[in-house]
Amino acid sequence: MPKIKTNRSVAKRFKITGKGKIKRPRAFKGHILGKKKRKRKMHLRHRAYVSKVDEQKIRRLLPYG
Repeated sequence: MPKIKTNRSVAKRFKITGKGKIKRPRAFKGHILGKKKRKRKMHLRHRAYVSKVDEQKIRRLLPYG
């Protein structure tokens, strides 16, 4: 049985925590930051968790994560 390849783009974007949850970066932090409030940008720095609906798809792309 051959090894399954990890999807490298997913591996760079998502991390699996010690308890098995998947962390993801928040959107809307890339550009056009001048019009966004300081508080909003501060909260966008923190990571969020992937929803249960999408978790199965991500796990398939991260077989050894």
